[in-house]
Amino acid sequence: MPVWCCRCSLAGHFRNYSDPETEGEIFNSLVQYFGDNLGRKVKAMPLVEETSLLEDSSVTLPVVVIGNGPSGICLSYMLSGYRPYLSSEAIHPNTILHSKLEEARHLSIVDQDLEYLSEGLEGRSSNPVAVLFDALLHPDADFGYDYPSILHWKLEQHHYIPHLVLGKGPPGGAWHNMEGSMLTISFGNWMELPGLKFKDWVSSKRRNLKGDRVMPEEIARYYKHYVKVMGLQKNFRENTYITSVSRLYRDQVDNDGQDRDISTQHLQIEKSKFTKRNWEIRGYQRIRDGSHIPFCLFAENVALATGTLDSPGRLEIDGEDFPFVFHSMPEFGAAISKGQLCGKVDPVLIVGSGLTAADAVLCAYNNNVPVIHVFRRRVTDPSLIFKQLPKKLYPEYHKVYHMMCTQSYSLDSNLLSDYTSFPEHHVLSFKSDMKCILQNISGLKKIFKLSAAVVLIGSHPNLSFLKEQGCYLGHNSSQPITCKGNPVEIDAYTYECVKEANLFALGPLVGDNFVRFLKGGALGVTRCLATRQKKKKQHLFVERGGGDGIA
Repeated sequence: MPVWCCRCSLAGHFRNYSDPETEGEIFNSLVQYFGDNLGRKVKAMPLVEETSLLEDSSVTLPVVVIGNGPSGICLSYMLSGYRPYLSSEAIHPNTILHSKLEEARHLSIVDQDLEYLSEGLEGRSSNPVAVLFDALLHPDADFGYDYPSILHWKLEQHHYIPHLVLGKGPPGGAWHNMEGSMLTISFGNWMELPGLKFKDWVSSKRRNLKGDRVMPEEIARYYKHYVKVMGLQKNFRENTYITSVSRLYRDQVDNDGQDRDISTQHLQIEKSKFTKRNWEIRGYQRIRDGSHIPFCLFAENVALATGTLDSPGRLEIDGEDFPFVFHSMPEFGAAISKGQLCGKVDPVLIVGSGLTAADAVLCAYNNNVPVIHVFRRRVTDPSLIFKQLPKKLYPEYHKVYHMMCTQSYSLDSNLLSDYTSFPEHHVLSFKSDMKCILQNISGLKKIFKLSAAVVLIGSHPNLSFLKEQGCYLGHNSSQPITCKGNPVEIDAYTYECVKEANLFALGPLVGDNFVRFLKGGALGVTRCLATRQKKKKQHLFVERGGGDGIA
């Protein structure tokens, strides 16, 4: 069976550049990475179509990015050589930060000390580089201001780092699968990526924005268009599914140049004889006729940008797999759209107290479907997301919160006709006759007949392609990776995994669930890789200089 190889991807880099000077610059960047021998090999490659399949997969890419949502797109943008500089007339409202920026105005932010710049800044992310980059792109946004970015971007093609971005669907990731009838929680301009204002894109499409919040389908189209207009398509591969990402080890004694699988025990015994080589990425690409074509890539570095929406959270109770129990908003929305629940006397059970659960409540309520809303927290719990949202900007969510507080179930009353909340309750089980058993904190149980159930209690990333499902990368290695409870443990300024060198993580995997903040991950990773590239160039220069007798 043919194997899709990374060499055809590199050839695709040249095919998309018509300017001979640009083509030469990118070729030079490849040579700097791979060396003259492979450089001659690459230069001799035919300019094949990107869909071509070749048998040779010997080329090792500098970077492979897994995930093509906004995290992966922004990282590709910066790895492609786009650099942010302080605008000539910009004045940041934070005088201390502005003073620091003035000290190195001639340098791009990528080339500056991110730890120094981010020191003392506060924001709604636990990652300092995310707070820094957000402060530069959206100054004082959390205070309600809509100041323009103080950065301007330059394309410096000599900084291009060859890379591939692999995704299951079109660029934009999970945004293409979100329920289109709901508004985004963030403002449209907070969802935009560097270099293309969302409002400008909307205007160019002759669409009118009715407010600052937009539909997910608009954001999905924007991300897909962004990849095209920024010339990043050559780096993206769609319909790819990753099955394995693993380290290879090279035997220093063995001179045949072949990589071998080595047992962990053997490795521990003779660790000095082996060196960590590159990453091996295996998977398959789904093509139009539905068949799967396997591929194997090698990479110096891997960046995880998968998001956390792959695997919906489950209650892990009896009956959860019955067909009337849904675990995603699209599933529930489809049932509503098809009229499967309209006119039903029995209510829909909605489990969860987050915004997705609130979306489901609104969807059912607006279609005259009665709702039982079950959640574990008290309605006065200060950590409820509704308490963090201004009423004027999010009236629909505060409507749900008001119902949660005022239309709760009591023993001396029946279910209300449209909506009844069950604070501090949980579901014990589902029954085959479409009944559920609820229990409150006192242990009192209640049985209800349902027309459907929707479990919306968060989601987890699918990291099955990593050893231990990726759990070993988290702060708590005994638990699955989650955005809030157990994110991937990273270096705060490079986004490199603490427990795995040359493996990076960004976006929701490290706790940045908002697009505003995940862009900081792209900055941290790019700075780290650019710094290492510079050191590699210096090392090559010294080696070649010594060989040629040039100081």
